[in-house]
Amino acid sequence: MARIGDSGDLLKCTFCGKSQKQVRKLVAGPGRICICDECVELCNELIDEEFGEPAAEPLSELPKPREIYDFLDSYVIGQEQAKKALSVAVYNHYKRVRSDG
Repeated sequence: MARIGDSGDLLKCTFCGKSQKQVRKLVAGPGRICICDECVELCNELIDEEFGEPAAEPLSELPKPREIYDFLDSYVIGQEQAKKALSVAVYNHYKRVRSDG
């Protein structure tokens, strides 16, 4: 077991207090500051929750091009050809994303 200093004390995690015998890995920092693998994992989870991308909501049923068109029609006046083209393109995109995932 790695020991530090003249006293031969076992290293402990500065965050949770577990000794190096109680964890798989203990990373030493400046001075006598150390962090164990369990605390690193917990920190990573907290960071992922706060800054990670939200989980995508799975589409149980793809909206049909006509449904997409009707949705667009409630917001866009005119532009019938553009709404039609966009509806089909969005539908195809959803299909492609679904098959890749």
